[in-house]
Amino acid sequence: MDIVVLAGGLSDEREVSLSSGSQIANALMANGHRVLLMDIYDGIADCQHFQTAYERYQVETYRHVIAEEAPDLEKLKKDSTDLVGPNVIDICKSCDMVFLALHGGIGENGQLQALFDIYGINYTGSGYKSSLLAMDKKISKELMVYHGIKTAKWQVVTRETNIEEIQLPAVIKPNDNGSSIGVEIVEDQKQLEHSLEKAHQYGDTVLVEEKITGREFSVGILGNNVLPIIELIPKEGFYDYKNKYQQGLTEEVTPAKLPQSLTEKMQKTAWHVHQMLGLSVYSRVDFMMNDAGELYVIEANSLPGMTPASLLPQEAEAAGISYNELCEKIVQLSYERFTNK
Repeated sequence: MDIVVLAGGLSDEREVSLSSGSQIANALMANGHRVLLMDIYDGIADCQHFQTAYERYQVETYRHVIAEEAPDLEKLKKDSTDLVGPNVIDICKSCDMVFLALHGGIGENGQLQALFDIYGINYTGSGYKSSLLAMDKKISKELMVYHGIKTAKWQVVTRETNIEEIQLPAVIKPNDNGSSIGVEIVEDQKQLEHSLEKAHQYGDTVLVEEKITGREFSVGILGNNVLPIIELIPKEGFYDYKNKYQQGLTEEVTPAKLPQSLTEKMQKTAWHVHQMLGLSVYSRVDFMMNDAGELYVIEANSLPGMTPASLLPQEAEAAGISYNELCEKIVQLSYERFTNK
């Protein structure tokens, strides 16, 4: 196949996306595909067709190392307000499949998926409706409650909210960001003010969740299969941006050491969330378990990370699926989604 791996973009998760995209592109090339890695924000100014772009810009190996801090998007912005760079649509129209290695922003909130549907472009992962539902934490949590799925109690905070009424300790997080960007655990009022101010930099709507103390897990889904559970044990603090993507800062145990009954319950709940949100091809559902053994769904990810430190590839490996095989399976399942319409 001719495959465009679309990464980067003007998103707070840009660095993660570029790392994911590099790994995916290398895997797909090793699988025998013709692959072009393209930054959706930069585009390619001098090419309008995959064949031409591939001949000019394909390389033997891609590599991108994630910095410790999230990117400064203001420094990256150009004069144009376009989030999709030059010739991106034309190049994607002229290939067989677009592998979405995007995280956050238009790549994960359904906007790009809707645009590709208009142009008849095949892409990996879920459609625009389920992408939107999963990305918006407020909506997805409301749906979980409606369907009887336990999630941490929360309230929506805007810049006008009286924060003196917020119960602490709590977890502060932007409503539609991922990779734990802007997420902080707060214990007192002074810290709350600072954390809310920081979280509001990523959007007007912020979620304040009750703090669940206990163990953290993640469950991947590939096709109709629920993958082995992974437990996340940061050496310091919680599973934030730095602990997620800097090697050696978090111990990750796959499969997680849990009683069989609890393993089955968590996997069943993950599958329930996946179906409830209408996700397809692959996803990842994150959990907290308190000291009493109660499970809480934290969120669902429609485009899980595919970096060297990412969770889904580790879960797939525990199920006997190599990284290259995982990428190939995502392409095949996504192609079937479009050809079977």
